[in-house]
Amino acid sequence: MNHENPWLAMVRADPGHSRRYVERFRGLARDGVDLDGEARLVDAMAPRHARILDAGCGPGRVGGRLHRLGHEVVGVDLDPVLVDAACADHPGPRWIVDDLARLDLGRHGIDEPFDVIVAAGNVMAFLAPGSRRTVLARLRDHLAPTGRLVVGFGAGRGYAFEEFFADAAVAGLVVDVKLATWDLRPFGPDADFLVAVLSARPPDAGASGSSPAPTR
Repeated sequence: MNHENPWLAMVRADPGHSRRYVERFRGLARDGVDLDGEARLVDAMAPRHARILDAGCGPGRVGGRLHRLGHEVVGVDLDPVLVDAACADHPGPRWIVDDLARLDLGRHGIDEPFDVIVAAGNVMAFLAPGSRRTVLARLRDHLAPTGRLVVGFGAGRGYAFEEFFADAAVAGLVVDVKLATWDLRPFGPDADFLVAVLSARPPDAGASGSSPAPTR
C-alpha cells in the first residue's frame, strides 16, 4: 500500500517548491485575480460566525477569507513553509502544522467540533493513496452533528471520483451534493472537477449497521 505523500515527495525533490507556490498565489492576489470562489461557497452554506476547519490550508487563502467574513477558522497543513505563509499573510485564524492522516485537534487544545470543514485546492489528490480513507474518517470525526464537509479536486490527478465516493462511504460519510465547479455548475459524467458536500452518516445507517473501517 502506498503511504507516500505526493506533496512531501515534491518538496524533497525540489526544496524550493513550497516557497514558489506561496509566491505564485501572492502574485495572483496582487494582480487582482479572483481567488475567493471556494470561500464564497463555504460562506453561503455556513451559519454566521461558524466554526470552520480549513483542512490542507496551504498558505491560508481560503481560511483567511473566511475569517475576514466573520467565521472562526482553524487551518491545518503538513507543510510548515505554507503554514508560516498563512500566519504572515492571514492573521486571525489559528494555523497549525499537522498531518491530516493523524489529525486529532484535541492534542492542540481544540475540542469543539466544526460546522464546516473545507478541503480545497486538490488536497485530496495530494494525500498518500493509502491514507485517503483515514483522512476522510478523521475529518468526519471533527464535524459537528449537523456539520458538513466540502471537498474539491480535479480529475486526472490519480484519484478517480468514483473511488473517492467509495472511500467516503467507508469512512462514514454521505454525499449530499455533487457539483462540477465552486460556482455551482452541475456535476455530470464528463465533469473534470468535483465539488462534493458530505455529511456524517448516522451510526445506524448502512447495510450492516456497523462502524466503518477508517483504513484500507
